[in-house]
Amino acid sequence: MTEQGVRWTAEQVLALAPDAASRKAGSELGAAGPWSEAGSSDEGTVWGVCKGSGSRPYQTVVDLADTAGPAYKCSCPSRKFPCKHALGLLLLWAGEDGTVPRGQAPEWAEQWIRGRRQRTREKPPATGSDSARTGTADPEAARRRAQRRAERITAGATELEQRLADLLRGGLATAEHAGYDMWEETAARMVDAQAPGLAARVRELGAIPASGPGWPVRLVEECALLHLLDQGWLRRERLPDGLAATVRSRVGLPGSPGGPPVRDRWLVLAQYDTSDSRLTTRRIWLHGADCGRTVLLLSYGAAGRAPELVLPVGLALEAEVSSYPGAGQLRVALGEQFAPAAPTGTRPPGMTTPEALARYVQALRDDPWLDSFPVTLGRVIPTPVGDSWQLADADGATALPLTPSAGARPGLWRLVALSGGVPVTVFGECGHRGFTPLTAWPEGTGEAVPLC
Repeated sequence: MTEQGVRWTAEQVLALAPDAASRKAGSELGAAGPWSEAGSSDEGTVWGVCKGSGSRPYQTVVDLADTAGPAYKCSCPSRKFPCKHALGLLLLWAGEDGTVPRGQAPEWAEQWIRGRRQRTREKPPATGSDSARTGTADPEAARRRAQRRAERITAGATELEQRLADLLRGGLATAEHAGYDMWEETAARMVDAQAPGLAARVRELGAIPASGPGWPVRLVEECALLHLLDQGWLRRERLPDGLAATVRSRVGLPGSPGGPPVRDRWLVLAQYDTSDSRLTTRRIWLHGADCGRTVLLLSYGAAGRAPELVLPVGLALEAEVSSYPGAGQLRVALGEQFAPAAPTGTRPPGMTTPEALARYVQALRDDPWLDSFPVTLGRVIPTPVGDSWQLADADGATALPLTPSAGARPGLWRLVALSGGVPVTVFGECGHRGFTPLTAWPEGTGEAVPLC
């Protein structure tokens, strides 16, 4: 990054923060006041000494040149990565006001960088699964385990079909009076059947009767999709290979990336986290500059902890990705990276709102259980419509409504301010509930602005 003379923006630095508290604390340390001996090198190292509440200042160093993402070292006792001192140091460096000059790293920083890069060179490359690397794989035992799990899922899907039939036979009013308990018990049965995908969809049914007017229609729609997934699993041998792989993925069977890796310069379009009581899931959307594909990286962390993989919006990395199986599936695994991620002015090509809807409809043919599909809208203007918002094409002929959740996010007002009534380019997820904007670019030239 520093070899190209390009520094990160403040938004890209703050995207590294593990939580909102770290983001706030890091922002407060992004000024020169508490820092001394700050510097940076052409090799992608930033260092500095930060005065804290104790008698000894904290020594902080960041390695930006690692292809796996930034690495941090700080003498403070924080267990968060990056800590507030690392965030503050990077914000200071991103300011480009000469506060962090080029120079020779002090011994304490140089020693850590040298040791870390040596360990990285000596680390053997990962090839295949753990069992394949250790040579303990037993194909016959794996086949028997897979067969036993498939039998459990089949039993669970059969039971779920019966419960859906009982619900429709008894009338939807029973779902309104039963509350969550009925669905939680059914979901637990799907967990016992080792079908977490079915369990997750069953739990979503429990919230629909309390979702407001029109809930019976929404409940029937979701029950129909769940019935379709059940039938897809029970008749998976008759399905085309791609659709059968999609069904296995939707039911909850793990898959492995396969096929030839695709090397490209991948633009980071968006990054956001979702959490439940057990897991934090990070979604990172990438766009290939040459291949034109938009793909999804998933990274996971234990509940309350941010996933390790961090790729701030607006960066680009030259790397290989491998696709997961399934018709229309966009998920990929990140393979070899050939250079550190660096800021770029590249943006994906935009399309009209009718073209975005057509893309979503086309994707539904391959994956009927798809909630949304990634698209980039070109030359759209955020426009209020009653109590909601929409993105209208610049000619005013057509528009896409925003999802209700998008209308309640602070990112909406960031988008409105960025537009100021003139067209912008917006990347987001288009689905049956509307469009969720995730990143925007101003007309002409300008940096990507995260909206989530």
